[in-house]
Amino acid sequence: MERNSLAKIRANVESCVGQKVRLKANKGRKKTTIKEGIIESAYPSIFVVVIDAGYNSIRRVSYSYSDILTETVEVTLCNE
Repeated sequence: MERNSLAKIRANVESCVGQKVRLKANKGRKKTTIKEGIIESAYPSIFVVVIDAGYNSIRRVSYSYSDILTETVEVTLCNE
């Protein structure tokens, strides 16, 4: 069942490539960060999100699909 749900998560993320998302990441010890970015690409085991860090700099952050499964990262689509 775990492999099937990871495959579903991967398919959902791949269908959202190029769309703006809001990431809520659990950093441990009651620390969470909320950032907005665009899903740049999806690979077999990770996906990459581009975040505008300000001051003309771009930051790329990668997460694994198991982070979504274990609820370490929440990904929601931003409707503009």
